[in-house]
Amino acid sequence: MKTMKRHLTRTAAVAAGALLTLALAACGSGSPLDSGKSAPPAGSASPGTPLVIGSASFPESQTLAEVYAGALNAAGIAASTKPNIGSREVYVRAVQDGSVDIVPDYSGNLLRYVDKTATASSAEDVMKALPGKLPADLSILEPAKAEDKDSIVVTKATAEKFGLKTLADLGRICDQIALGMPAEAKERPQGLPGLKAAYGCVPKEFVPFSDGGGPVTIKALLDDRIQAADVFTTSPLISKNQLVVLEDPKSNFAAQQVLPLVRKDRLDGKAAEVLNKVSAVLTTDDLLRLNEDVSGDKKMSSKDAAAAWLKEKGFSK
Repeated sequence: MKTMKRHLTRTAAVAAGALLTLALAACGSGSPLDSGKSAPPAGSASPGTPLVIGSASFPESQTLAEVYAGALNAAGIAASTKPNIGSREVYVRAVQDGSVDIVPDYSGNLLRYVDKTATASSAEDVMKALPGKLPADLSILEPAKAEDKDSIVVTKATAEKFGLKTLADLGRICDQIALGMPAEAKERPQGLPGLKAAYGCVPKEFVPFSDGGGPVTIKALLDDRIQAADVFTTSPLISKNQLVVLEDPKSNFAAQQVLPLVRKDRLDGKAAEVLNKVSAVLTTDDLLRLNEDVSGDKKMSSKDAAAAWLKEKGFSK
């Protein structure tokens, strides 16, 4: 879970509409889309031109971008990072227009971005549906076992006060609470529309946050300014603050495996192979540890945390 993860702006929403229009126009004109498999894309990087790995505006995405860049550099493929681009609406467009070549993304939310009618929720079903829905100039590589989903969390006090264990329980009392989520959640299928359709949850107040379920969101939750919040499942703030993650029995939040979203004409087989090797060993526990290193007491930089992980996994010396 992102997953609404992680992980969002009004300007971005406008960009999303423009991007989706371009994608649909490509489909309508018969432009080829990917096959049903996440195979290495065709084409090759321009000689001497470093690959640019972008990231969304939250720490986990920035760390994953450093992991990708570090692995490529260790394999002799020049790569740099361009962090903090913005929400999915912005960074997908950046890959399409060539501003960046690769971004780490999350399977379920990416599918629902390119296909707002998508209903796939399991990891297998999402990966079957996703490749064929991408715009013709984009592709995905192999997904990792690592997963980070959006989740709705409450404090223990709020859970006890309202008897909350699941999102169905939240739906019963949603009109009594303020719900904090990324701004784009107001329109995204897995955001307010999904919560309303699946659980009848229409909050008394929607409070937008731009830190991807980070410290600002958590402080508002602990201060009771909001009573529920969208927080990524790999956030160390959940356990640190003893927050309660509400179960999602109707799978409003789809599977969210980490995977590279790439521009086809910028990657050759060697670069794709390196990134697929990263995905082959990256686990959810790794994400939790990387996030703790960056956002916890250690306060490591994303680049240093990524370098330590790459060394541990044998990608660099």
